[in-house]
Amino acid sequence: MFGSRIGWLIPATLTIVSLSSNIQSAKAQDNYNDYTFSIDYNTFVTFDPTFRPDLGIIRATIKGESTKPAPYGLDLFLSDDYGKLEPIENPSINKYTFNSNPSVFGLEGEPAFSDRYYGGANELFGKASDSAEINFAEGIIKGGGAITVFGGTGLFKNATGTITFTEQDQLDPSGTPSQGLAKLNFTLQTPQKVPEPTTTTSLIGIGLIGASLVISKRYKKQGKRI
Repeated sequence: MFGSRIGWLIPATLTIVSLSSNIQSAKAQDNYNDYTFSIDYNTFVTFDPTFRPDLGIIRATIKGESTKPAPYGLDLFLSDDYGKLEPIENPSINKYTFNSNPSVFGLEGEPAFSDRYYGGANELFGKASDSAEINFAEGIIKGGGAITVFGGTGLFKNATGTITFTEQDQLDPSGTPSQGLAKLNFTLQTPQKVPEPTTTTSLIGIGLIGASLVISKRYKKQGKRI
């Protein structure tokens, strides 16, 4: 008799176990929101060659304005970096390695910088590592590299990922910002919240527990009568 009374309980219990397994699977397999998009920015570049000429290190500030309304409102960016002059092979070309981390170039007591992409409720923050060459003969600046994303706001809260870019600017030797165009490719991830177990699932679980207790008590009473 006990077997007949609890026979229905086994498939129901398995159903609950299956529901629980599905929730865990969703968490493991669909953990992130992925974002992939590109933005072109008009750029304005300023160099400060007086920063540490003794070490061949300059400061660079780049401002960007999207050429058209950007995805997720990222219409603007601001980038500050340190640049280290590489050994000169051609007197008409200066090559620099840039990084937002001063310790990369052995600088002490200097602030670490970061890139900011913004324009609305959604923002991104990243650390730059790139390179560029200034061709004085041709009057152009060419560069490219990557930005490692470490956070953001709005849709991009806790974002991670990479921004790769190429850039070319027209060198302005007068000291005013050199203007050009940067092409940026964004590959981002943000954590995705996993849905909590539904109220229906919780009620079914509570009901099964209650039913099992009732059957257990009845079985014990029958055992005492035998």
